[in-house]
Amino acid sequence: MKEDMRSEGTGATGALDGLKVLDFTQMLAGPFCTQLLADQGAEVIKIEPMAGDTTRKVGPFHPDDKLRAFGGYFQSANRNKLSLVLDLKKAEAREIVLKLAEQADVVVENYRPGVMDRFGLSYEVLRERNPKLVYASIRGFGDPRTGSSPYMEWPAFDVVSQAMGGLMGITGPDENTPIKVGPGMGDLVPAVLAAYGVMAAVFRAQRCGRGQFLNVAMVDGVLALCERTIYQYSYQGKVAHPEGNQHPLLCPFGMFPARDGWVTLACQSDDFWRQLCMLIEREDMLSDARFTDNQTRVQNRDAVYEAVSGYTTRYTKRELTERLGGHVPFGPVYDIADIHADPHFRQSGMLAEVEQPGMDRKLAIAGIPIHMSETPGSIRHRAPLLGEHSDMILREAGCSAAEIARWREAGAVA
Repeated sequence: MKEDMRSEGTGATGALDGLKVLDFTQMLAGPFCTQLLADQGAEVIKIEPMAGDTTRKVGPFHPDDKLRAFGGYFQSANRNKLSLVLDLKKAEAREIVLKLAEQADVVVENYRPGVMDRFGLSYEVLRERNPKLVYASIRGFGDPRTGSSPYMEWPAFDVVSQAMGGLMGITGPDENTPIKVGPGMGDLVPAVLAAYGVMAAVFRAQRCGRGQFLNVAMVDGVLALCERTIYQYSYQGKVAHPEGNQHPLLCPFGMFPARDGWVTLACQSDDFWRQLCMLIEREDMLSDARFTDNQTRVQNRDAVYEAVSGYTTRYTKRELTERLGGHVPFGPVYDIADIHADPHFRQSGMLAEVEQPGMDRKLAIAGIPIHMSETPGSIRHRAPLLGEHSDMILREAGCSAAEIARWREAGAVA
């Protein structure tokens, strides 16, 4: 395996070519944030502890994987990155970080508040070395530099931020049964917001020469996703609860049974409602006073859903796709086998195949959903092996072979 994988794949650089990011993150929220930057061409140096990011050991592992260096979890959130292993408890490792920070544009970390400070690598210390540095943190409940919270010191993961950010409270089959959303939205939404914040801060730094500290609290990111619940409470005094697969303000807008599964429809506008009534051969509903506009349909939602379901249950998902698809907002509920079979996802590049160390064939992970005409992002290489690029990164930072050997002997570098 080549030490420098940056030339693998398409060779495309992307809109963020030239942006240098030091990535101190682990698990999902931080790594997904920095992967978004890497996908668009940024050079992301993943600085890992001696044991590596904990998700390297999580799996899942393919049964044919002879090496088991990392599984699907790590691969899916760490592609396009370089790996440098440092023991930040060692003074030599901290000096290396300070040297790298002088050449970097961005630092991202998702430790609890104060951890980087105790390493002697706080934003304030790094800013002294590089005033243009943008320093981003993702934490459960924020950072003292940008706000306050009674829960500042609490650890948090996806399930906690989904719960306290309000997402679970509006998700479920009925108002008494909150449910965790399947994907790690408590991690992924803050990750996307942090990447957005990084680029906003970088834009300013490039214009005025000054970086800044930014933080995304995971619970705040989830609450932003649940924005509807805030105005429902302030405008109507309504406490939102789980409402199954229907929408509280739009109708019909939700999920309907098919003969072999489920489909979705979003025909809340009068024009789409009219088209839907004609497509399902229920023109009689167009003259029914209960369904004249979205507001009346919301008030009589049970009758709407009963009528539409009476049609959809007669057909399979494929048959409904042929009858309704492209005419009104419609989509079958897919499982991953359906997604692999649908040509859209192959053509859009969302089923991306990458090398898996220890195997002689590639495996699929989620692709890049941001499509640019002039500087398309790309998956240039797989996730890195632990410490795969340590020597290369240090050499490019101006460190000599003797220095690297001495640091490795001292246990500061691996």
